[in-house]
Amino acid sequence: MKAIKIARPGGLDKLLVTDIDDPGAPGPGEVRVRLHASSLNYHDYAVAIGAIPTANGRIPMSDGAGVVEAVGEGVTEFAAGDHVVSCFFPYWQEGEAPHGNFSHVPGDGLDGYAREAIVVPTDWFTHAPKGWSHLEAATLPCAALTAWRALVVEGQLKAGDSVLILGTGGVAIFALQFAKAMGATAIVTSSSDAKLERARAMGADFTVNYKTDPEWGSTVREWTGKRGVDHVLEIGGPGTLAQSITAVRIGGHISMIGILTGTKGEVPTMLLMAKQIKLKGIIVGSRAHQRDMIRGLEATGIRPVVDKTFPLADLADAFRYEEEAAHFGKICVEI
Repeated sequence: MKAIKIARPGGLDKLLVTDIDDPGAPGPGEVRVRLHASSLNYHDYAVAIGAIPTANGRIPMSDGAGVVEAVGEGVTEFAAGDHVVSCFFPYWQEGEAPHGNFSHVPGDGLDGYAREAIVVPTDWFTHAPKGWSHLEAATLPCAALTAWRALVVEGQLKAGDSVLILGTGGVAIFALQFAKAMGATAIVTSSSDAKLERARAMGADFTVNYKTDPEWGSTVREWTGKRGVDHVLEIGGPGTLAQSITAVRIGGHISMIGILTGTKGEVPTMLLMAKQIKLKGIIVGSRAHQRDMIRGLEATGIRPVVDKTFPLADLADAFRYEEEAAHFGKICVEI
């Protein structure tokens, strides 16, 4: 069957379409899934270009969605024909995170979902939301769950709260949807006025162009009546953290989920301490978090925003499109 492999990390030209052995029938406690879709995350891109080291010949992509073709002995949670979606951390079922790295993440430390079929333990997947397409479901394992955990699990988001969301990529747009569905005020930043207009159409209450307003943290704080926001979805990293700290209220919550501006930089520690801010580093979530999120999605009727879809064979072109940063929401791959 067909798959994409990273011949050796270090560039998108190293992504090769290849033939691999069929995984065969599932054994006891396993499930065979025919994969139909995946979606792009910055983490997948970093692995593909070699920014995050991985093994030569790795099958990339951390997100996978498809249909169960067969189940092994003893499996009762799934049956042939069920629509399922993968878990970013397949060995993190519930409770506290057992890992501090990506060694157990498909598409990074393990082979991922850029292939036609897979046989794995049943707890590598959950049921997909009822009525969703495979492309829609494939947006969930990394982007949606990161936004859910940041706001709902760690942030304890409630109606009346205010949320500052940096950017308009996959995680950010899910965060906007979760915030509005739960009765919160949403503030969105972007360097594109066109994207900010789309965010307002989706319910954003206030928007800021960080390119034309480099002191956007103060602008956001002023808009809140100088109180500051309750939550910040911090995607940029060191290049944006100081502004996020300015924008957040005393005792507020910042979820550090991205490093788009680098991995090292200065932090205004005095202001962080004086405002008694809760700064939490977050990498996606557990299988239990994913199941809770999917129930929430079904209850609220939220559907993902898919910007563009590519065939599996054109995965390198999909990543090149991601490099342009022109997308709004998720980029998907059809398998």
